[in-house]
This record gives sequence, structure tokens and C-alpha cells, in this order.
Amino acid sequence: MVDILYVEDEASLGMIVSDSLESHGFLVRHKENGRDALAAFQHKKPDIVVLDVMMPLMDGFTVAEEIRRVDTTVPILFLTALTQTEDVVKGFHLGANDYVRKPFKIEELVVRIEALTRRTAQLAVAKFCYIGAYILDTQKSTLSHGEKQEKLSFREAELLRRLFEHKDRVVPREEIIKAYWNDDTYFTGRSLDVFISRIRKYLAADERIKITNIRGVGYMLTID
Repeated sequence: MVDILYVEDEASLGMIVSDSLESHGFLVRHKENGRDALAAFQHKKPDIVVLDVMMPLMDGFTVAEEIRRVDTTVPILFLTALTQTEDVVKGFHLGANDYVRKPFKIEELVVRIEALTRRTAQLAVAKFCYIGAYILDTQKSTLSHGEKQEKLSFREAELLRRLFEHKDRVVPREEIIKAYWNDDTYFTGRSLDVFISRIRKYLAADERIKITNIRGVGYMLTID
């Protein structure tokens, strides 16, 4: 049974969503503020954190940041009424894996939760990827080269892992979008190329590693 730490300060909404998730077979621990959420996380690590952004005592962005200080693997899904792109981008940079805009349908939330927890379970199998002169730690989201270590965002680490696991093969752009951005084309159209550029810079010390943009198709990682 998937253990969900659900954080929502509006009591009536929290009760409705909790009951709905439990009816779909999830175990739900509902907290109404960020401080209680962190305490619950420290007491027992959940399988996923479903996190409102605007909350008293400690907002969702701060909660996510604190969680990522100690754990880089647990999926974090934001529930947010904020619609500005910069707010969404901020959430991802803090380590969020996905977001759902309010108001939402419970069926959409269930699908997102199932996708994130399934993906995390699959990732637990392989911890290290040896990419040329680099070592990617998929659990800590770190990229090491000699004594130098770079901290990646969860999405950067996941994208690099996917490219490496499909080495010498093209990974379709649509496949990446569906896997890591849930087909949110407004956001991904602006950001996917930026993520690829960042990853190229992280790998720049090993000239054998190349990430090629196959125009109109996707990306391919090769190591000469």
C-alpha cells in the first residue's frame, strides 16, 4: 500500500481528498501545516509527498527544500493555485517531481501519484551510472568527476539517467516530456532544451561524451 504524506491547510478540502485517495487504496497521513508535515516525514518516510504550496507556519516551497536536504529520492508532487510559470519553475528547481494545478479532479491526482511511485520503485534498482569519466548517483542526484561533485536537480538526474540507459539510441522528445513533465507542453517547450544544455555543461570535462539533438525527433547520448 502506497503511503502518502498529504499536506493541505484547508481542513474540508483535506478531508475530501484524503477520503478519496483512501477509497483508491492509498494510506494517507494528512497534515495541515508545513511544520507538522516535516515532523511526520522525519517520523516515517512516506512513499510520496503531496504538498500544497500556500500554507501557514511554513509554505510548501520551504517544506520541499527541507525534505530535499535529507532525501533526494522521495517523490514530491505540488498542489498549487499558483499559475505563473516562475512559480512552477521554482518548485521544480527545489526538487519537485510534478505538480497539479487547483482545482483538480481526483482521478488526475491518482494517476500522477501512481506514475511517480511506480517510477521511483523502478529507479531503486540501479544506484550508479558510469558515464564516461563521470559517476551518476541516481539516489543522491549527484554527478562526480574525480574529486569534484555536482548536485543535480531530481529532473536533471533523471533525464541524464534515461539518456545513458538508451546510449547510442535516440530518446524521442515526446517520450521525455511524457515521462518527466506529464505532457505539459507549455512548460516543457520552454525548458527541455535548457535542461539538456545544463547537462551538457555538467559533462563538459569529458570530451568523449556528446548529447546530440536529432532535430524534430529527440536526443541521443554517445560516448566515443
